[in-house]
Amino acid sequence: MNHMMAVLLNGIAQLEYDRSRELPDHQGAYLEKMDRKMKQGIMLDGEHVIEPDLDQCSRFVAANLVHAIKSNDEAKAAAMCTWLANRLPDLKQVKIDDADDGISIDFVFDEEYKKQAVVDFPRLH
Repeated sequence: MNHMMAVLLNGIAQLEYDRSRELPDHQGAYLEKMDRKMKQGIMLDGEHVIEPDLDQCSRFVAANLVHAIKSNDEAKAAAMCTWLANRLPDLKQVKIDDADDGISIDFVFDEEYKKQAVVDFPRLH
């Protein structure tokens, strides 16, 4: 069984999360703090959601993940990725497409993530 979850931006892996590794206590506590804060209400698609469900919280966290990636906030991106991987245990990939007409986020539950290989091309002189 593949325990990996990945976040891809325009088809390129940005983050990989290995669920087989134990979550440290302080990170688990941080996820619980996130849950408590979201239960107080979130802004989603311009609307205030008073009692968000798991789907709404997931979309909220994914939107924050996109913002963190685009602003190079590695700690926040890692926290958002960890939340998604732990709260959605069947999630295999988060595919983010950033195009001129906007950003789309797809949660992929039925397609295992395969690590991408780096290919070095020789320099032409």
